[in-house]
Amino acid sequence: MVWTARAVSALAVSLSLYQLYTAGITALTALVQRSIHLGAILCLAFLLKPPFKGARKDRLSVWFILDWILVAASGVCVAYICYNLTAIFERQGDWLAADRIISIIGTLLVLEACRRVIGMIMTGICILAILYAYFGPYMPELIIHKGYSIERIATTLWLTTEGIFGLPIGVAATFVFVFVLFGAFLEVTGGGAFFIDLAYALTGRFSGGPAKTAVVASGFMGSVSGSAVGNVVATGSFTIPMMKKVGYKPHVAGAIEAAASTGGQLMPPIMGAGAFLMAEFTNISYLTIIKVALMPAIMYYLTVLLFVHFEAKKEGLKGEAKEDLPRIPTVLRGGLPFLIPVGILIYVLVANYSPMMAGFVAVISTVFASLMAQTLHWAVGYNRSFETPKRVRFGTFALDQGRQVLEALEKGAQNAIMVSVACAAAGIIVGMVTLTGMGLKFSSLVLDLSFGIKALAILLIGAASLVLGMGLPVTASYIVLATLAGPALLDMGIPLMVSHMIVFWYSQDANVTPPVSLASFAGAGVAGANPMKTAFTSWKLAKGLYIIPIVMAYRPLLGIGKTFEINHLQVYLAAVVTTLGLVSFAAALERYFLRRATWLETGLFGAAAMGLFWPSYWTDLVGAGLFLAALVLQKARPA
Repeated sequence: MVWTARAVSALAVSLSLYQLYTAGITALTALVQRSIHLGAILCLAFLLKPPFKGARKDRLSVWFILDWILVAASGVCVAYICYNLTAIFERQGDWLAADRIISIIGTLLVLEACRRVIGMIMTGICILAILYAYFGPYMPELIIHKGYSIERIATTLWLTTEGIFGLPIGVAATFVFVFVLFGAFLEVTGGGAFFIDLAYALTGRFSGGPAKTAVVASGFMGSVSGSAVGNVVATGSFTIPMMKKVGYKPHVAGAIEAAASTGGQLMPPIMGAGAFLMAEFTNISYLTIIKVALMPAIMYYLTVLLFVHFEAKKEGLKGEAKEDLPRIPTVLRGGLPFLIPVGILIYVLVANYSPMMAGFVAVISTVFASLMAQTLHWAVGYNRSFETPKRVRFGTFALDQGRQVLEALEKGAQNAIMVSVACAAAGIIVGMVTLTGMGLKFSSLVLDLSFGIKALAILLIGAASLVLGMGLPVTASYIVLATLAGPALLDMGIPLMVSHMIVFWYSQDANVTPPVSLASFAGAGVAGANPMKTAFTSWKLAKGLYIIPIVMAYRPLLGIGKTFEINHLQVYLAAVVTTLGLVSFAAALERYFLRRATWLETGLFGAAAMGLFWPSYWTDLVGAGLFLAALVLQKARPA
């Protein structure tokens, strides 16, 4: 209905303005800040997402009425917290009947929003976590505990910061939202198109240029988008047709975009929501996290670019003619309004402002830079919003700019629904894990099954993340894995920062690993390709996602040992050796380097990769020698 659409728009814009106000002007008490945020998100979820496929919401029906009842209930549950905040703090543990009722309703609302937005699998995991907390005495001996009452479970989840309003939704309601909003403003004002044009200008003349454009553009945009699937659809709508046009097979084009978009979640400065969550979990500064995350992310993208390059060479694909490409100075000149806020963002982060303030400054600077550029265009008689370069009336121009700002505010709030609902649901799991002590039990289980071998423990965590990824978004998967599996890695002597980085990298694998491969399926949809064929191809392209975390556990790739004091030479050596290993691995898997590789050369490249990945200086020397031998053989017989 029309007035429902208007209500959604008004609520979305109001939420974005509220988030900007609390990010840059006045901070609120954690429980109030988080509850108002979640209340608005729940209302948007119930108004935008149907209760089930095929339910009609465009007319007065039982489902329409139900949705508005849920919206009203969400408002009441949130208002109860805000109105009774002081009393809730004072009577911790001595709950009233109203406290219990509101807590049960609030928890059920989060579960229903999770079912609609994310699906039954994550909802089922949340319900299992609650049932585990209630039926503790009846569990198998390995995971038994004393059990907790419905009152204790519900009030812990809704009236404290140990459950739904815990750390995950706290991060979503502060850092993540403002950067999602930043991405929405970039997209609406033309920043996404600018970054794609820039990547095309930089890489278009090389062999397989459009594919390399996809990789670079996804690196630019994926970090701020917060969603690999969203990034595939957004940048893939431009890059996948370009790849198909120059000769890439549809499933390969979709797979390249999926692998590149997944890497966007690993690339600083934003890393989806990962960098902010990691900073909160580890108590390590956000700036330190994005510094140590940069090198592995670059290595991942290098691996994807190598696969893309080898594929292009094997298929004989050529780059675009230089005259057909946009000129870099022209692109930069046209995109100056988008470079200014990015530059300001980097400066504010380096100046040690909080990430929330950095996001606030980035959004405001994007708005002002775009408005200044558009005003300048209007002043000289040209506006890109109109087909003909003619002066329009100031009132029309101002209305057009106002609509653009409102569109970005609305889009930012709607883009945040999935991550916020996921974080709220993950809060249920984390709350029950903390309440029952399940984290320690899970850690001991991983230690027992891995026999204390780090590589085996990491592979077990990777397998667990793949299973979780079937029902959980990346952010939720990372939170659950960090809570359950992180302590096991710490017990093996892996430093805290490294443990969390390993867990975070593996939380991405469901995007490109069959049978889940959400990003791959999205890429297949855009490319018009076979979904499973695309999924297996993206799985091959994203091999760095599986190898680099294991290397992190054995080499100081992040510049972190037992403490932060470590020899920089060791870090550079680890980076060089691992990169060479990744090059060898890509060459062996693609059976191509300077030309198509013989079986002997393929074997040498594969053996070189194994030697270079193994954490020993002797095997590094052997691996480097085998790589050189393969290279000599490649040079000796030209293509």
